[in-house]
Amino acid sequence: MTGSPDPTEPPHAAEWQHPGGHRTTGSPGLSKPPHATARPATEQQHPKGHRAADSSHPTEPPQAAARPDTEQQHPESPRAAGSPDPTEPRQPDAPTSSTSVASTPGQLWSRSRGIVLALLVLLAAAVVMAALRSGGEHGRLDPRSAAPHGSRALAELLADQGVSTRVVTTPRAARAAAGPDTTLLVADPDPLSDGRRAHLRAATKDSGGRTVLVTPGTPSLKALAPGVTAHATPAERSTLPPACSLPAARRAGPADIGGIRYDTSAPNAEACYLSDGLPSLLHLPAPHGKGDTVVLGAPDILYNDRLDQQGNASLALQLLGSRPHLVWYLPSLADDATATDSERRGFFDLIPSGWRWGTLQLAVAAVLAALWRARRFGPLVVERLPVAIRASETAEGRARLYAKANARDRAAEALRAATRTRLAPLVGVPPAQAHTPQTLIPALSTRLRALDHDPHPLLFGPPPGDDAALIALADRLDALESEVRHS
Repeated sequence: MTGSPDPTEPPHAAEWQHPGGHRTTGSPGLSKPPHATARPATEQQHPKGHRAADSSHPTEPPQAAARPDTEQQHPESPRAAGSPDPTEPRQPDAPTSSTSVASTPGQLWSRSRGIVLALLVLLAAAVVMAALRSGGEHGRLDPRSAAPHGSRALAELLADQGVSTRVVTTPRAARAAAGPDTTLLVADPDPLSDGRRAHLRAATKDSGGRTVLVTPGTPSLKALAPGVTAHATPAERSTLPPACSLPAARRAGPADIGGIRYDTSAPNAEACYLSDGLPSLLHLPAPHGKGDTVVLGAPDILYNDRLDQQGNASLALQLLGSRPHLVWYLPSLADDATATDSERRGFFDLIPSGWRWGTLQLAVAAVLAALWRARRFGPLVVERLPVAIRASETAEGRARLYAKANARDRAAEALRAATRTRLAPLVGVPPAQAHTPQTLIPALSTRLRALDHDPHPLLFGPPPGDDAALIALADRLDALESEVRHS
């Protein structure tokens, strides 16, 4: 992030933040920006409570001494960090405020309102689509529905003739209802699995009753009506004449039965309502007994809004009213709850048929959203900071990072590297050789008045073992630089 310090690079102002809130600074020769009004971090609080000022600044404005970011305190000091000095005028307490990185509720709302709005739009679209689908598809071929595509009118007409209508939604109930006095209507056999179709065929073929299949496709016909195949091209017209000898069709006359066309090789099959030579209604007598199977190529004769047109009502009543009981089978998701282990379907069988297209659309939308939110690739652009940052704040932030990571070795190396960089030009060493002990130490020894200690361990020694040693190292580096500057 622009303006944030890198803990691995030497700081402009060396400062160490103690875990307990204490901090110390480096040498007084730190550079500061031209706009700074006071020298940052230029005085230290020693263990005995005495304050030592920089020799290059014998006097200091009172307001600079009272500023929290220009005063340091050792861990051994009797006065805690941040507590007022009895010798200085008391400043009014500043109001407590959140840190600069804390997000306000307004900022959080500004960042998340786009996502919230998108989620609300998706939720509203899902509700509208569900309402539209439920309004258009609910009750289709359901004898309890009075909707245009429902079949309640037909059920009431059958009830007037003494035919009872019962709705079932599970294959087990449909198989149990098969019998010689029952007509079993399968509203949509195509969604059934192969196992369910086989079990349903086994229960109905020798039951002696009638089975009516509404718009079955080729997969359903193989199991429920062997010898019958569905043609790929539907009938061109909806209303067709009977054109067969089936009594029910001859009495009904023309009807809206034109839809899927079928071809059959079954013996004794009666083909009615032909279109280009292929029928849309087949009557298949059972090989044994009095049972039979009726295949309807279109459901129009069962709808409430089409029942009073052509011979639809007559044809529907004759086909479904031949037995005293009518079982109306509507396949649903409840089939999975009651199916046997051999009939259970996999996870992908339970997902609607259009899930692949839906997944592809979501993937494309995710890619487009990623491209929309992604940053453009290109060279880095240097931007000016919106505000000026004090050197003391930068050093304090770097010190907090070091303290949080417990990186005393990196902090010590940063202090030593900054000191060596500032000492090299003072003793006549090129900046490129400022970090070479063989060059810096001999040149530095000629400027020291007291040769009772070797500067090599101080500038190139091992890292300190604890915070107290780190603070002592900073003090010794500060003293060394001051001695060289004034020698």
